[in-house]
Amino acid sequence: MLNKLKEFIYFIRDLFHNRELILDLAKNDFKVRYAGSYFGIVWGFVQPIITIFIFWFVFQVGFKSQPVSDVPFILWLICGMIPWFFFSEAWNSATGCLYEYSYLVKKVVFRVSVLPIVKIVSALFIHLFFIGFLFLMFGLYGFPLHIVNLQVIYYLFSTIMVVIALSWFTSALAVFLKDMTQIMAIIIQLGFWLTPIFWNYEILPPKYMFLFKVNPMFYIVQGYRDTFINHVWFWERYNQTMYFWVVTAIIFILGALFFRRVRPHFSDVL
Repeated sequence: MLNKLKEFIYFIRDLFHNRELILDLAKNDFKVRYAGSYFGIVWGFVQPIITIFIFWFVFQVGFKSQPVSDVPFILWLICGMIPWFFFSEAWNSATGCLYEYSYLVKKVVFRVSVLPIVKIVSALFIHLFFIGFLFLMFGLYGFPLHIVNLQVIYYLFSTIMVVIALSWFTSALAVFLKDMTQIMAIIIQLGFWLTPIFWNYEILPPKYMFLFKVNPMFYIVQGYRDTFINHVWFWERYNQTMYFWVVTAIIFILGALFFRRVRPHFSDVL
């Protein structure tokens, strides 16, 4: 057990030492992703905005959805959709990163463990814009800034940590399991509908609620709404916070150890 802990500590230390490399690669990945298209990085913002508009039109205009928690439905909706966009995009792109950067994986001296994080940081650039979009929308609807809004930084960090934890496992698994792309599509689709993004978790019978709270994004989505709507600090939900970090820490450690263990076999398969 002690050897496992030392191995994990060395792994994290290596990541910290390569932080500048991660940032440089993430910037390049962000530029390359939209290179060659006429509108460039604009496409990174168009799809999420159109998706939000479609859901808003269907549920608020079509189904006449009423305000939730005394706020317009559109504000309640984007507090759930925006963190989900970041989570799904970052996790999905990080899962396939080893194939995309196979030429780096085959280099003996390159720290392959940074590649999933590169994809996450690349997705973060667009998410930062949408966090600003959240503040703008609440301002346009007449909601003043509140000190609790600052904890969006905490929930952003929480999202990044859970995506890193998951992507170390799935990106390593994707090298050996060719169907991982299809599996990820199903997982993300199920996760979207099982997360209270456009439905209120309070409609659930209490005896079934714990099943949905197993999903880490339940905590994140609720956290964004606590930040911008309910004005509840994360430590006030101490049970959920403790559960989230225990589960995330377990996935983080297991994912890191699994990635490190199978790393020598990547170049043989790719």
